[in-house]
Amino acid sequence: MKKIYLIGVDGGTESLRAGVFDHAGVPLAYAATTYATEFPAPGWAEQNPQDWWSALGQSVREAVKKAGIRPDQVTAMTVDTTCCSVVALDSAGNAVRPALIWMDVRSAKQAEQLVATGDAALCINSNGNGPVSAEWMIPKALWIQQNEPELFDRAFTVCEYQDYLNLHLTGRRVASINNVASRWHYNRSRGGIPQSLLKSLDLEALAEKWPQEVLALGEVIGGLTTEAAEHLGLPTGLPVVQGGADAQIGMIGLGVVQPGSLAFITGSSHLQLGLSEKEFYGTGIWGTYSDALLPGLYSVEGGQTSTGSVINWLKNLFGESDYSALNRDALQLPPGSEGLVVQEHFQGNRTPHTDPRSRGAFHGLTLKHGRAHLFRATIEGVAFGSELILETMRNNGFHPQSVVVSGGATRSDLWLQIHADVSNLPLTLTKNPDAPLLGCAILAAVGAGIYEDIPSAAQQMVEVDRMIEPNAQTHAEYQPFYEAYKSSYATLRTIRQQLEV
Repeated sequence: MKKIYLIGVDGGTESLRAGVFDHAGVPLAYAATTYATEFPAPGWAEQNPQDWWSALGQSVREAVKKAGIRPDQVTAMTVDTTCCSVVALDSAGNAVRPALIWMDVRSAKQAEQLVATGDAALCINSNGNGPVSAEWMIPKALWIQQNEPELFDRAFTVCEYQDYLNLHLTGRRVASINNVASRWHYNRSRGGIPQSLLKSLDLEALAEKWPQEVLALGEVIGGLTTEAAEHLGLPTGLPVVQGGADAQIGMIGLGVVQPGSLAFITGSSHLQLGLSEKEFYGTGIWGTYSDALLPGLYSVEGGQTSTGSVINWLKNLFGESDYSALNRDALQLPPGSEGLVVQEHFQGNRTPHTDPRSRGAFHGLTLKHGRAHLFRATIEGVAFGSELILETMRNNGFHPQSVVVSGGATRSDLWLQIHADVSNLPLTLTKNPDAPLLGCAILAAVGAGIYEDIPSAAQQMVEVDRMIEPNAQTHAEYQPFYEAYKSSYATLRTIRQQLEV
């Protein structure tokens, strides 16, 4: 039997990573190439798209070499990238200016202009209550139009990092349903492009500059051009399969492909990404996004701005080189950290409050409390914030039945157990922690015809490692502390507003 291999590509904030997988989802090799980010002004963040292309060639060549396979043994490849990293291209596909990457928030004013329209397309932004993130496509495109009109007029295409790579790989000008549904205010069931929203902003020209074809995840875009094949060291005509945004492709790599399932992606921040059979919109959540992951299903999104970053801040504050001593000491404390409650909004709140001005706080401090109390209470505060997002989702009609977790929290048994106990939901961990790259490999396998569809491929290629079961008694013990956490936001907001006067 001919051996089949697949390439997944993850274009991140600091580097582009490539991975080689077999048809069962087993990784053979990885390679990464870094690139620079420029910060021309506060809140601005730019990258050179040519650096992405160079990194793609280098990483793919290195990964294939490390895997010890022949290039002709590769069957297909898929790319995911950060979202929204917006780039304006001329008719030849070359960037007319540096890309405004996802963390660039210069378009905060333009985001407010979107909210002011009151357009029906804004239902995905907390049921029209906003705000619209300055990270998203339309605010960034509007900023370019208003501040660099000559460059905007010159641009033949306005698209994302991923679309840029796929254009140069295949010669085709296409977009992913995943990106456009979740970040472009695009809704296929309501006509696709949000024409009335663009018209209200005097931005109708953007609709013509966007890629006119929107492809589903797992759909073949086309084959590698001769130039692209030479750049990557792969065969001409190799199928390139449509991917999407890194975190949401990570859902596929975690096996979150059924209604009622939720991906819990942890790190410096937390993301909660779920799949629902029904469409709904509600205050305090983002979405639902129609068809964004799988046809006929709706994606719902929540997120916490500062989670692992706060834990790391504490570790450094305590002068610890790792977490082992802090985890050991915190494990000896009871739920609730002996009366200490933490609001984890050190860099604001994303959902459900969507308050960038909110700040962190420790409540209930006494002279009895030491660093172990602060450490455990902070983890509990993060877990409370996650549970509040899940509660908000439940209140709006989405009831997660299973949670699959990935990222930094999986390295701490204490953190995992606290999250499980607070939510009273079991947590599933998979064997491959590189969920976005595995998700790309799964999509490549579908595009190559190895598996019939994404759920079938995920079932075969995602392997469960272990489960963390909640303790019902501990869950009950957490309830008064969770209620205190919930009520703390309004009180602390009042204090903050007094200080801002």
